[in-house]
Amino acid sequence: MRAVAYLRVSSISQVDGHSLDAQERLFKELCKNRGWEAVKIYREEGKSAHVESISRRPVFRQLLEDAAKQQFDTVVTHTLDRWSRNQRVMLESFSILAKANVSFVSISEQIDYSTPQGRLFTQMLGSFAEYFSGALANHVSKGLAQRAAEGKHTGGIPFGYESCWVKGERGEKKRICEHEHPGGVHIHDKESRAVTELFRRYATGTTTLSQLAAWLNEQGFRTRNTKKMPGPDGNLTAGPRLFTTASVRGILHNHFYAGKITHRDKLLPGIHQALISESLFETVQMMLKKNSGRSETLQVRPERHYLLKGIVRCAYCGMPMWAQTYKSGKPFYREHKASRSQGLCHGGGSITCKTLDEQVSSLIEAIELGPQWLEEVLAIISLKDDVYQVSKKRRAAQEKLRRMARAYIDGVFPDEEYHRQKKLLEMELESLVVPAADAAEEAGKLILNLPKLWIQANIEEKRKLLLGMLDAVYVDAKQTKSIVAIKPKPPFRPIFQVAVTHAGSKIRILNEPLGGSSVFLVETGESRTPRPEEATQSMLQA
Repeated sequence: MRAVAYLRVSSISQVDGHSLDAQERLFKELCKNRGWEAVKIYREEGKSAHVESISRRPVFRQLLEDAAKQQFDTVVTHTLDRWSRNQRVMLESFSILAKANVSFVSISEQIDYSTPQGRLFTQMLGSFAEYFSGALANHVSKGLAQRAAEGKHTGGIPFGYESCWVKGERGEKKRICEHEHPGGVHIHDKESRAVTELFRRYATGTTTLSQLAAWLNEQGFRTRNTKKMPGPDGNLTAGPRLFTTASVRGILHNHFYAGKITHRDKLLPGIHQALISESLFETVQMMLKKNSGRSETLQVRPERHYLLKGIVRCAYCGMPMWAQTYKSGKPFYREHKASRSQGLCHGGGSITCKTLDEQVSSLIEAIELGPQWLEEVLAIISLKDDVYQVSKKRRAAQEKLRRMARAYIDGVFPDEEYHRQKKLLEMELESLVVPAADAAEEAGKLILNLPKLWIQANIEEKRKLLLGMLDAVYVDAKQTKSIVAIKPKPPFRPIFQVAVTHAGSKIRILNEPLGGSSVFLVETGESRTPRPEEATQSMLQA
């Protein structure tokens, strides 16, 4: 029996004390006495069990996700209130355990659902939870349908309006308007004028969504974002954000501003005050549909694609190079602004995108793997024996599965025992892999198909292929105006070590990494005159 423990304290004083240690000690004693395998301990520090949502207890949520994946057989907690003090959360969590056939044990209350009778009770709790959840969903659905039938909004209040009610300190509703407006919402004076102006401007056909978003941001307006989204620091946060083309498009598509509400894809008359007329709304919808396929007509700066954007680097300083289209309309890769202003680079310069893009295409066309490439790759990463042994064990497990299936069909295996052993063998097959070898093999298969994919792909699809293969492309933009080295991603490194090139190719990869690093030298040009390795080593300081 694989057992895990869920340990929780809800205050900082408990965290600093011995509560968690005591819970862990009792869990290990229980496992020892019952002969269970203690596989993991989930520790939740400083989280209350009164919360009404599983999502607000991340460790608790992770435990339930692992239970659904059947990573253990039973979960142990010190007391029932360590698990949850909220009835809805309690029933919801037991429902998840029941579906995964995971039992539950509480040490202090002597609740033991690891027995057959206990598992049955867990299933009953899960069924109750499912029933209450379904009943609650029906009640909520009926309530929303009734609100919609009365012409009241059923979701968040759109930008331009505000609610007649607010929440008090204790969560109670308080009315802020002397008399509640129809639908419980009223017009926000400043925002409503901005919304009306958005519709008016877009209906003229002389402005774009991005220009409207910029105008809103300049006026100091922000969205009413309630969903968690990545912020500048990468963390998920909710709160007001700058307007974008997508958020402006959402406003212009919203029937609410024309006095309608939407419920289950049906338009119904609303009782709130409209901001614009139906005729203006329909005009804007026609303009949105008309402009949906011709963004280039109205875009101030049409989107441009650069093949090596994000991976092209200066061979002299190692810094990323910028992709830029000059006023002449000619695109270039040029030195990074920081390397120029701070004197970090003694090379610098720029090179046309066409020159480098053609060299990259020649590089792709030149790569060729021999018939024994996989064995050579496995030998390089010293996993040939491991792969052989794993393959042998996989064949044995697959053969055993076939024999068991035949025996089961003949009635030799009892139903329960067959499914138990079948599951064990399937789990064994899942574990019989050599990750590094599998990654290298997948990389090799991509390389084999790369020339054909490359010919059929557009520039953005080609860029995605390169981003999946390479960490960097080093360029000498000062002297030779060419690619001098590439840095493959880890799974592709052994592939490049066994790669050869087509005869007559204008580009060649030296098959050994530079100085034991992960960087491979590249020779380009008609003559493919190699640069001395010492010079290249000096150049590639990064």
